[in-house]
Amino acid sequence: MIRNIRWAFIVILLFWGVRVFSQSVTVDAKIDSLQILIGEQARIRLQVSFNAKQKAIFPIYTDTLIKGVDIVEIAKPDTQYLNNKERLLITQEYIITSFDSALYYIPPFCITVDNKIYKSKALALKVYSVPVDTLNPDHFFGPKTVFKAPFEWEDWWNMIIASLLLFPCLALLIYLIIRLSDNKPIIRKIKLEPKLPPHEIAMNEIEKIKGDKKLQLGRLKDYYTDLTDAVRNYIKNRFGFNALEMTSSEIINQLMEVTDKANDISELKVLFQTADLVKFAKHNPDVNENDANLINAIQFINETKETIDDNSIIQQTEITVVEKRSLKVKVALIFSIITLSVIISFVLIFIVRELYALLA
Repeated sequence: MIRNIRWAFIVILLFWGVRVFSQSVTVDAKIDSLQILIGEQARIRLQVSFNAKQKAIFPIYTDTLIKGVDIVEIAKPDTQYLNNKERLLITQEYIITSFDSALYYIPPFCITVDNKIYKSKALALKVYSVPVDTLNPDHFFGPKTVFKAPFEWEDWWNMIIASLLLFPCLALLIYLIIRLSDNKPIIRKIKLEPKLPPHEIAMNEIEKIKGDKKLQLGRLKDYYTDLTDAVRNYIKNRFGFNALEMTSSEIINQLMEVTDKANDISELKVLFQTADLVKFAKHNPDVNENDANLINAIQFINETKETIDDNSIIQQTEITVVEKRSLKVKVALIFSIITLSVIISFVLIFIVRELYALLA
């Protein structure tokens, strides 16, 4: 019975000790080197362990830890979770240096956890000066010769690229200035081709209609539309009235007044009637009827075409047109010159600065 009570008491003590330990705050500070030379650096590591639910505030330093000891860098705090995220371990590092030889006492770091201050242990830092042999100044460090810096292409690439950009811009700027100053007119040559007579234009269109495959594809409506349009254009150019805006009957009546080719007009009437039936009544003519309508169109054009004297054919000529340079072109030239001048100025300034940096 007594033994069981003893064991229960020990377990309670262990549980209480673990709980107390889990809720305690520990602050530890270490320095990686106790002795340094003037100008060398040492690293202080400050570690704080506390409950994850608590809030810790670290001391704030600017550029001096204590008088005579300067802070070179303050690293970003490193946070780690322990015991299933019940505790936090925060590590803060300080890189310090000193330029005065002395033994420095670094006081404890004060950490505030839930409005309660916890301190680390104090540290010490011994800073030694570099011994100098004034009697033999050349014994260790003699005078050094002047070394010529090696040539590195990397130092010249930017200037080379800028130079390659500079020369085309200069050439283009000179060209634009010359163009603006000479103010020469724009000279263009226009080739005049003779106008074909109406029957040749119509026959060319009919040859294109014969060459396509609209009949073979069953596109009768498109075929007859193209054929009648070619004939209507011929009538307009040959007889002078707008056959494109007239109905088939109106065209036939007008032709009866201006020409005596009654037989050809009657055959043309058959063509127009067939075309109207195909386009508006979905008529499906056979192959012979299609061929007959094409022949009627060709025969009408050949019988009513205008006779042209070979001597009156206009030969192909070429004329020269002189135009003054427009204000819009001048403004574009001036704007281009100003833009190029600005670009060249920036490139020159860049090249001069690069040369100065390399040769200084």
